[in-house]
Amino acid sequence: MSLPLQHITTRTGLVFNAWVDGPPGGEPVLMLHGYPQSRHTWRDQIPALAAAGYRVVAPDQRGYSPGARPDPADLSNYHYDRLVSDALDIMDAAVGEGCRFHLVGHDWGGQVSWGVADRHPDRVISLSILSRPHPSAFVRALQSPDGEQKHRSRHHRAFLDPKTGPMMLEDGARRLRERLSESGVPADAVDLYVSVLGHPDALEAALGWYRAQRELRVELGRIRVPVLYIWGDADYTVTPMAAQGTAEFVSGPWRFEVLPGVGHFSTDQQPQRVSELLLEHLRAYPA
Repeated sequence: MSLPLQHITTRTGLVFNAWVDGPPGGEPVLMLHGYPQSRHTWRDQIPALAAAGYRVVAPDQRGYSPGARPDPADLSNYHYDRLVSDALDIMDAAVGEGCRFHLVGHDWGGQVSWGVADRHPDRVISLSILSRPHPSAFVRALQSPDGEQKHRSRHHRAFLDPKTGPMMLEDGARRLRERLSESGVPADAVDLYVSVLGHPDALEAALGWYRAQRELRVELGRIRVPVLYIWGDADYTVTPMAAQGTAEFVSGPWRFEVLPGVGHFSTDQQPQRVSELLLEHLRAYPA
């Protein structure tokens, strides 16, 4: 899909590139992408949700948007607290101050979404997470004696190396393209993601998320809002222990959906099924 690019200016002066679709009076939905993707992650879900009457906001997040790209050399610019605040600021600017909204996040967008739901449950109508387990479940899996989650997360350590960004963008971003293609992402989608992260400044800022939050460790409590958690059982980044253990950190309504044979990039591999699950969850918990 292709929507006109909009620019959302927040109270902090950051300007986020975003797709916005659906009736202005519809229940708001914020969709947060992960790494190494962009708003294009949601290219199939946005029209489905908009057609169902939801007002969907899908930004390129901090560092991915040129107008919201503070210097990644100062890692405080990419601290977790700032990423959480961005979500609220974007919806305040795009929908209205203090609005309540449905929240959807994949990968790093999921990590941020867990924090928004934990710290600001009054703002979140429902939470839908793709791939990324609750941070406490993830840390517990990282510490498991079997070492499986630590092995699956070994790329995090590589991202700390300052040579990683330039290496990934060599030869027309060959390594970045290969990583996505080998994970089941179609060629046209790879081009969309590289159109954002293929710029050295964007990639360095995206890697700043990892460098500011080593191993994605963050202390959060039990989540009280309704949660849908979607996990592909072929996801090479998340062990069954981390995915299945997420239920222990949700005290509100809980739904766990496993996509057989699907990897980390479920919106690229099974876009229709993901849209169906999201719509079921949103409709089950109206504002």
